Amino acid sequence: MPREGLRTLAPELLRQRIDAVTGTLPGAKAVDRHLSDLRGCFADEAAYEAALEGGDELVYSVTTGLEDESEGGLSYGLGVVQPGRVGREYYLTKGHYHAWREAAEVYIGVSGAGGLVLENDEGAEQFVPLGAGELVYVPGATAHRTVNTGDVPFSYVGIYPGQAGHDYASIAEDNFRLVVLAGPDGPVVMNRSDLLDPSPTATIRKAHA
Repeated sequence: MPREGLRTLAPELLRQRIDAVTGTLPGAKAVDRHLSDLRGCFADEAAYEAALEGGDELVYSVTTGLEDESEGGLSYGLGVVQPGRVGREYYLTKGHYHAWREAAEVYIGVSGAGGLVLENDEGAEQFVPLGAGELVYVPGATAHRTVNTGDVPFSYVGIYPGQAGHDYASIAEDNFRLVVLAGPDGPVVMNRSDLLDPSPTATIRKAHA
């Protein structure tokens, strides 16, 4: 976005309306991600292949409302994760670090229910719930992935430095350590390694505790 004075800056660059019903930013184009785009993201590979055989479902879409890559500029986008599961694991986004690792981000819930899986290179990991009207702060140097834990589309706005960029490769190699699953009494969180190699000491905790 050009660095112009407010008198000459086009109003449509300063204000944009979110359509909460359709989960879109009118006038902006969405990038869709289907099941086939998420190979390697879900823990249960057999369940993933079975789901893919049933149809290449839309899992999520991201609409970028503004990209201001100038120094000090901000960008924002609207994400919508559809309801659904692969095996017991809820639909999710690929997740990423920022290419500029120090860049933080703020997520604001618009509709539906879900949350963010957060982790960093120092071994910290956490699932943070996010609902309509709630806000989650994602610190710098933190990988983040959104998950829909509800039965309707989960939409949210992400606001981040325009120069942040996206680094998908660093987290894709080993994937996120936490997985969010459907439990008997609601969403639960457990370590990916415990899910793939169950043991009596595996820790399972409620996602919205």
